[in-house]
Amino acid sequence: MPLNQLFYLIITILIVQFILETVLEFLNAKKYKDPVPEDVSDVFDDEAYARSQEYKRTRYQFGLLTSTFSLLLTLAFLVFGGFEWIDQIVRSLTDNTTVMALLFFGIILIGSDVLTTPFSYYSTFVIEEKFGFNKTTKSLFFLDKLKGWVMLAIVGGGILALIIGFFQWAGSSFWIYAWGLVALFTVFMNLFYSKLIVPLFNKQTPLEEGSLKSKIETYAQKVGFELNKIIVIDGSKRSTKANAYFSGFGKEKRVTLYDTLINDLDEEEIVAVLAHEVGHYKRRHIVFNLTASVLLMGLTLFILSIFINNPEVSLSIGVSQPSFHAALVGFGILYSPISEITGLIMNHLSRKFEYQADDYAKNTYGAVPLITSLKKLSKNSLSNLTPHPAYVFMHYSHPPLTDRIKNLKA
Repeated sequence: MPLNQLFYLIITILIVQFILETVLEFLNAKKYKDPVPEDVSDVFDDEAYARSQEYKRTRYQFGLLTSTFSLLLTLAFLVFGGFEWIDQIVRSLTDNTTVMALLFFGIILIGSDVLTTPFSYYSTFVIEEKFGFNKTTKSLFFLDKLKGWVMLAIVGGGILALIIGFFQWAGSSFWIYAWGLVALFTVFMNLFYSKLIVPLFNKQTPLEEGSLKSKIETYAQKVGFELNKIIVIDGSKRSTKANAYFSGFGKEKRVTLYDTLINDLDEEEIVAVLAHEVGHYKRRHIVFNLTASVLLMGLTLFILSIFINNPEVSLSIGVSQPSFHAALVGFGILYSPISEITGLIMNHLSRKFEYQADDYAKNTYGAVPLITSLKKLSKNSLSNLTPHPAYVFMHYSHPPLTDRIKNLKA
């Protein structure tokens, strides 16, 4: 494909994605005027529902602003030679291919983060603060930023350097070795993320002895689930929103409960949420998602290997000299429509898995406590009770609350 056509294709992809997303957000926003669904009318009175709708409208308007800014910034970089400018800076500093790539992406990613920090700050300290969610201090907010940059430099930079090394050594076959590296890293992070990464940002403590722990252990024994680690994380230091998640395999598997979850729900409801997480494990959803993630990454790297040596892919973003790092940026944009399709498939499967995990919790523990827990969590997080079906189809990894309740009552 001629270079100018490839450039305009990239511009078209970015604009079409923005228009599609904006239309979906608009359709979703029109549903904010719908009345409170009957299935949740017992926990959402008029005042609580009006507050929920105001929160969503505020997030919608702010999201439109941030997405527009992001699009304009990207288009400006493409049209006015921003990538060429950065490329020339790094080339003036070094002629080492790996170092050039690390500097190139470091400047882009950290620079982008700096430019969008005011939006993130406003989201946290104005919007989330207004609706009572924010518990983050300003010092913690910026400390998290710095930690994120350090992790990006160490982990992201290390993986990128190895991938470039594979490319220089193996040529177009580099994707096989890169795939192996990414697969090992993915499995390693699934096993040890809670041990290595989470402590950098949050304090984790074992669930203290008491009736809640006894109920959880009793349930785990009932369903034959070996559970050695029940961890409580101090999520309340940043937000009032609650969560729980399962991670790891074998001896490394653990359930993590946010302290906000323990504060918001009663013990029966917490066990029901845990039963849902155990359902994911028992139905092998975690293994499936991990395997699918590794396979999709392999597909992406294979397609990358086909295009990485094509100079036009590099030049399409406005640089004057082809390079691995420029081709990676061009490929990332050109590949994004395929990522959208695979994302749709994974979201569809994820929603199906949520129903299966709900059914497992219903059959092994009870539907009522899970329903009441979902209602409370939805109310406390001001989640969208009336999403547009098209928005659900495109973006939701979990079914809407009312659909889950209907399934649990069936």
